[in-house]
Amino acid sequence: MVTAVKEGIEVRTTATFTKICDAFFGGYRRCFLEGSSWSSKTFSVMQFLNYLLKDSKTPLVATVSSESLPHLKRGAIRDFLSITGNDLTFSDSAWNRSDFIYTYPKSRSILEFVSADSGPKFTGSRRDILFCNEMNHIAQNAYRQADMRTRRFTIADWNPESEFWFHDEHLADLPENEFIHAVYQDAIEVVPDTFVRDMEVYKTTDPNYYRVYALGLPGVLTGLVHPYFEQIDELPDGKPFYGLDYGSLVDPCALGKHVIIGDKLYSQEMFYEYGVDDVSRIDKLLDLAGVGNDPIYPDPDEPLVSNELKSVYHYNMRESVKGPGSVDFGIKKVNSFIQYWTKGSTNGIKEQRNYRYLETEEERNTKRSPSKSIPTSHKFSHLMDARRYAVASHKGWANNRSELTLVGWA
Repeated sequence: MVTAVKEGIEVRTTATFTKICDAFFGGYRRCFLEGSSWSSKTFSVMQFLNYLLKDSKTPLVATVSSESLPHLKRGAIRDFLSITGNDLTFSDSAWNRSDFIYTYPKSRSILEFVSADSGPKFTGSRRDILFCNEMNHIAQNAYRQADMRTRRFTIADWNPESEFWFHDEHLADLPENEFIHAVYQDAIEVVPDTFVRDMEVYKTTDPNYYRVYALGLPGVLTGLVHPYFEQIDELPDGKPFYGLDYGSLVDPCALGKHVIIGDKLYSQEMFYEYGVDDVSRIDKLLDLAGVGNDPIYPDPDEPLVSNELKSVYHYNMRESVKGPGSVDFGIKKVNSFIQYWTKGSTNGIKEQRNYRYLETEEERNTKRSPSKSIPTSHKFSHLMDARRYAVASHKGWANNRSELTLVGWA
């Protein structure tokens, strides 16, 4: 579907956009979008808000929220800037970059971006329209308070990783609410071929992932490798050490920074870059991350890369534990700590929420729990592996053969 915005300029929209418009103009109080990746849920909501606010006859106030400000910056704010830039309606003077508020020049409507963890700023303010992005990661009471102070229309979206309080309250069944099940076929015009091919692979290798991210249906997150963690604003003071996963042509190169204080493990995503295909590029990323001379525990399966980073670029590369039993050992070491991620570590947070032991076909057929041997949810393994290398190898723990046997060093 293509919608003309002004003479000479057209904006492409999807079926998901049309459904949101139908819910609003059809008089519904709320619109809930549950669905797959690439169904254009968030992008379509931001298109709708821009479409509504820029030409409103009376000034409106719309609030866009998600679990944290870093999540907003990498999601809804980026989509908003892309949309208004593409249709040439963005005015730099109308954008308050410090408070993340856009005031539309013509209508004087306000679009504000407020994180759900900001307390009264989110729950206490009144507005005409509310959008809760990835509502499954927003606290139930925070949503209730914000929705109660929304005069006209509440929108929420999420990937159904598992059922949450929305399903417990049966909100989809209330007559004033519109429930939309969105799938990637609703936005097939903009879906890359690689996504469709990947989904067909996951249909047999990871049925739960396929169910959530291809079919947009609630999954059952059994067998999480690291089930518990909390979010913090920043790393505490302490002696940092790093874990580095080199990635591949299709996987990201990922670096995590870690601090251990007592029984607490604090982690921060430093970079998560695709297309890193040579050592000089890794050097630049490490330099930008400011690792200095702090110890780095790298992927032990790439000793040549590690040796070059050490001998040519002079990084403090340490040996990472490897060999039979090393993965299970590292996982147990990580899980011996109370775990934290900084709020800006959006990829680390997403990986930990999805990193699982996968069921074998036999376990699925017999409805047995995953055997918990080696995690195989590869898509969510990059920062998880990097953290494991670091925690398993730091402070010489791996030298304790009473804890780890049959382990060789790189």
